[in-house]
Amino acid sequence: MNFAAQLFYSSYLSERLERLYAPRPALKDREENDPFWQRDELRLGPSQPGGPYKCGPVSNGTVSGRATLIEPERLKDFGEEELLNGDVKVYDAKVVGGPEIKLMDPPKIRRLSEFRIVDRPLVPFLRFEDISAAAFRIQTVIQKTPCTYSRLSKQYGMDIYLKKEHLHYTGSVKERGVLYLLTSLTQAQQRKGVIVATDCNFSMAVAHHAVELKIPVFVIMPSCCSSPRLRIYRDYGAMVISYGSTSHDSQNHASYLATENGYLYLEEDESAAYLAGMGTVGMEIYEQVSKLDAVVVPAAGQYGLLAGTAAAIKHLNSQVLVIGVEPEGFPLLLQSLKTDSPIKDLHSNPNKKLYGDLMERSLGVNTFQLAKKLVDNVITVSEEDSLVAMLRFQEFERSTVDTEGAMGLAAILAGQLPELKGKKVAVVVSSANMELELMRQCVDRALVLDDRVSKFSVKLGEWPGDMAKLLDVLSREDVRLLDVCHRRQSDKSDLFKAKVECVVETRDKTQSNHLRKTLSERYPSICWLDRGIPYPKDSGRRRRRRGTREAIDFFPGFVFRGVVACAPSVLFGTLGVVLEEQAEGGEAKQK
Repeated sequence: MNFAAQLFYSSYLSERLERLYAPRPALKDREENDPFWQRDELRLGPSQPGGPYKCGPVSNGTVSGRATLIEPERLKDFGEEELLNGDVKVYDAKVVGGPEIKLMDPPKIRRLSEFRIVDRPLVPFLRFEDISAAAFRIQTVIQKTPCTYSRLSKQYGMDIYLKKEHLHYTGSVKERGVLYLLTSLTQAQQRKGVIVATDCNFSMAVAHHAVELKIPVFVIMPSCCSSPRLRIYRDYGAMVISYGSTSHDSQNHASYLATENGYLYLEEDESAAYLAGMGTVGMEIYEQVSKLDAVVVPAAGQYGLLAGTAAAIKHLNSQVLVIGVEPEGFPLLLQSLKTDSPIKDLHSNPNKKLYGDLMERSLGVNTFQLAKKLVDNVITVSEEDSLVAMLRFQEFERSTVDTEGAMGLAAILAGQLPELKGKKVAVVVSSANMELELMRQCVDRALVLDDRVSKFSVKLGEWPGDMAKLLDVLSREDVRLLDVCHRRQSDKSDLFKAKVECVVETRDKTQSNHLRKTLSERYPSICWLDRGIPYPKDSGRRRRRRGTREAIDFFPGFVFRGVVACAPSVLFGTLGVVLEEQAEGGEAKQK
């Protein structure tokens, strides 16, 4: 079977190959060379197996007496066709010209004013990379201050964390910015030395770290500076020079010495290096307190602490609120934000002795732009709230801070941040540089403002036992008697009467209110001499003098047996007021 199949296929293939490769006969004169026409023998094939090739009928007609055959498969390369009942359907072709090309209109000449000028994005003045570089450079010298949970949290309904920057060697947060600023100086500037003026936290930080870095440092101080402060600068190793009677005189002299000798005159400014060093506070707060909601920062000096902390916090988490706090007596930043431009001079008369370092300040353009963009809110606190906050620090935190360091907590104590109830709040305690005598006076005044020390006067008869009855009432109320003064009246209408003035201390406001109620019921003529008590109706001039006299008698010293224990200037001022009132009384009697 296989042999028969092989024989059949061999004969068939040989015949097929012979037909394909056989030489093509020459064309006749009446025939044309058309590739679409096949020879008759190839088209028709043999009529019988093994028979000769014959020409059969052509269904598509003949051309010039020659049989034709159209192969549709080959026509596909040249066009589209349809075979309908063996006929070819031919389509008429129409040559259409190419699409018309429209030329563009000539360019319109535009004026220069029609072009919109797009401002390029400004390079940020303070970048987070600068703050990170400052943190890396100062980490070996500046200690990482704690951020501890405060015991006042439950009392005010929020989680308060105190960033204790007052624990630095010089007692101020400005060590961070000063150290990074000094290390950023060139070697030539470090060899020549630096010079500073006035007594402030910035000057103390420069004096300490310049000596540690082997940089010559000179401090120009006014002659009114106290001896303990001068001793601090000398203990740091700085060269202290006393010149002038005011801070402006010392600043002018420092500028003159810097020009003559080539020293670098340093002032607290808004340089990028100084702000980057101050911004490291924000990095540490965000690292130490998880899930932080708000940061309260005192706005003091050149506002470098507020601007730097806000830049760091907002870069790490833009949802954290940054709130600035400044004194009510000179709200420089708040007024600048209202006018949308930094204010150079603000007409105000704050307590220079109390605020001290906060007075020497100004608002620069760069710092203002940072505060305007990054600070969410700016509030002010009164002097009384700051003093009470200083008292709270001593009682609950066992820390002594100055007015600048207590401003952040004062805003919470005054109830100016009700939106932070139930949230995590970090408060920056920036400094704790205050002289001992001034601190004592602030504590005494804070006790009065907190309704824990009260002063009253009452008229008693000169009969035996009247004074003992008053002291017995105070003993039953469990109050502490700080001072008592017994004065005889010279007025004829009050014969056999004596005026007794007492200074007492209570535990809290509740006990103070109960004492007032008890004494008012027993002695209807009692008169309270502390804050909140209206003075008798009198002329404005006399009322002011009386208020001044009572304030001086009560603070800073207490009256004991007619002697005022206070500073000499206060004593002479008191005597002047008394003599003037007596002179006015004599003139009235003569009239």
